[in-house]
Amino acid sequence: MIRSACRVARTNLSEVTFWQDTKLRCLKTGSTSKAAEAVRRPLSSSSQLRRHTSRSRSVPNRHFSTSISTHQAASSSPPTKPDARDVTKFDQLETRTFSIISHVDHGKSTLADRLLELTGTIPSDGSNQQVLDKLKVERERGITVKSQAVTMVYDYDGTREDFISAFDDGFAPKPGRYLLNLIDCPGHVDFSYEVSRSLSACQSALLVVDATQGVQAQSITVFELAKQKDLAIVPVLNKSDLPAADPDRCSIQMEEILGIDTTLPGQEPLLISAKTGKGVDGVLRALVERTKPPPGVEGGKLKGREGPGFRALVFDSWYDQYKGVVSLVSIADGAVKKGDRITSCHTGKRYEVLSLGVNSPDMIATDVLRKGQVGWIIANMKDMSEAQIGDTFHLASEKVEPLEGFAPTVPMVYAGIFPIETTDFLKLEEAIQRLALNDRSVTVQRESSMALGQGCRLGFLGLLHLDVFRQRLEDEYGHAILVTAPSVPYRVTWRDGREEIVSNPIHFPDDSERKAKVTLLEEPMVKGIVRCPEEYTGEIMQLCAEHRGEQLDVSFPPTASAIRSVQMTYRLPLSEIVTDFFDKLKSGSSGFASFEYSEDGYAASDLVKLNFLISNTVLDSLSIIMHRSKVVYNARQWTKKLKDIIPRQQFEVSIQATTGSKVIARETLSAYRKDVTAGLYGGHYERKLKHLNKQKEGKKRLKALGVGRVQIPTEKFLEVLDTRSKAK
Repeated sequence: MIRSACRVARTNLSEVTFWQDTKLRCLKTGSTSKAAEAVRRPLSSSSQLRRHTSRSRSVPNRHFSTSISTHQAASSSPPTKPDARDVTKFDQLETRTFSIISHVDHGKSTLADRLLELTGTIPSDGSNQQVLDKLKVERERGITVKSQAVTMVYDYDGTREDFISAFDDGFAPKPGRYLLNLIDCPGHVDFSYEVSRSLSACQSALLVVDATQGVQAQSITVFELAKQKDLAIVPVLNKSDLPAADPDRCSIQMEEILGIDTTLPGQEPLLISAKTGKGVDGVLRALVERTKPPPGVEGGKLKGREGPGFRALVFDSWYDQYKGVVSLVSIADGAVKKGDRITSCHTGKRYEVLSLGVNSPDMIATDVLRKGQVGWIIANMKDMSEAQIGDTFHLASEKVEPLEGFAPTVPMVYAGIFPIETTDFLKLEEAIQRLALNDRSVTVQRESSMALGQGCRLGFLGLLHLDVFRQRLEDEYGHAILVTAPSVPYRVTWRDGREEIVSNPIHFPDDSERKAKVTLLEEPMVKGIVRCPEEYTGEIMQLCAEHRGEQLDVSFPPTASAIRSVQMTYRLPLSEIVTDFFDKLKSGSSGFASFEYSEDGYAASDLVKLNFLISNTVLDSLSIIMHRSKVVYNARQWTKKLKDIIPRQQFEVSIQATTGSKVIARETLSAYRKDVTAGLYGGHYERKLKHLNKQKEGKKRLKALGVGRVQIPTEKFLEVLDTRSKAK
């Protein structure tokens, strides 16, 4: 009965929305007489309404879409671009701050492009693709790496009192202009810290789900993050115009997995196509109607006007070579203007506000930022380390309680970064510090290597995070760098009771001292979910078994396509998936398999450190920690590869792989032989032997003087590291 009542209400609302849209189209084209006639004229029959609804949406009646406008229609009569400087005229009642969250490739950035077009923030010329993905790495990979904030002005044309009262009897928005602050978030699990930071500045979130794939692993993760921060969730089903779309199945998944009752008014998913723009105007209407203003509003009225007590949360920052440190802030209380003296709660230092403004989508200066707004502040910060993520800014003349910051991240993958030329270390370190300012989930500390010289050891949240940081370092700062093989943080329990996290193999205890000093060695574990067509089940199970995976569950979730898929859950060591696991997974499934993982604590393991010695000299940059069962195979593979890569010398070079004092594998690189007897024609054999012994003594002196130390060229060292990453 409830569902029937909801359908009747939605049918009536569709009629109202149809005539409102007709009136707006007529007014935009200048046909005032047609607009008046459209308002007076009722629907002639129910069949006309059915024709309208069938044109406006190709989805079941069970779902609700608030607009029938398309991207093409918006392009024919683009709205005028609002003046971003007018944002100072909006109060809290007219402000909404929201984020777009979803699984990877479910259409977040495309939806953001359409929202910007419909609000007139960017022109609707059909060339807008990933407008908010400004980094080169984002455009090349087609993923969002950094959260981006943008301010839009939306002309809201009315209310639907029956819908509003069902959602919140104390709040009903009025027609007029609304300030919408959008924060576009990444979708990959490696950038979950970026998502968490951005959601802290929001009051609501658009949960975008691909109607052809349904609720995925990262959809659940970002939804839980949003609920932890008590955000209003607006479910959106994207790609609903595709033949494989199944909105009914997706709605059921939302109810069963996420706990969203899609039958209730205000929680029904919006059916859209972000690519064509169909139904996207309904998303803008829902942001005004379904979400609330920033804190400080009760029953549709402001609890108190802006006054003293300015506080702003710093949720992002970056370094601009012309403007210095730029802080992205969410104004929690009060207001701030150019020339104000502000103080950092973290450092206690005072700064003068040199400039401030909003992104729309480029940086535009304004006179003031008020409560509920999101914008940027440039102060006279002298040091990049002063811009702390999670810091609170306040007026220097006032004392306030700092806002709740962000919990520090725990890196999951570590790698060393070294310059190709050792003289470039200071420039590289400065570039790393500037880039880390924009990504505070990266940990940085100096390290030194006998083979590579000075460098930095960095901690990341995952392999993709590491690869993206490396590419940004090369693209944005033009540095040629060498990245060592990734390692994971191991936990060592010593006999005196101390627990230590070891991320650098240099500091890991050797096998020879393990019995005397160590009681327990543990490695980090992950819980991984693999989805693939059923025909590849055998290959995937074999791959996971080879990587020491423990199978936890196997299921066959329903899909919209005719291909039957399988979902397998495994518990795997993190060290097994930071090498070539993804490549083998894609190869074994012809590219159809997907893999998502999350942390799952530590587990005891039989770990050893494998060292490599070149002419009895340990190459610390090649040391690696691995499970004992794989030591012999990898030792033999790598010593053979080192023999092929290292240039021959004038003396014999030994290549050894050891664990503690035990040699596991050995290869010998023969020396160049100069024929010192070529000029001897005849004579006694002792004459030749004299020249040969003299040559041998000369080579011994080379080694004794240290000249015989093997120098591996940089390009050859890169080949060694590439071999290590693929050997396992």
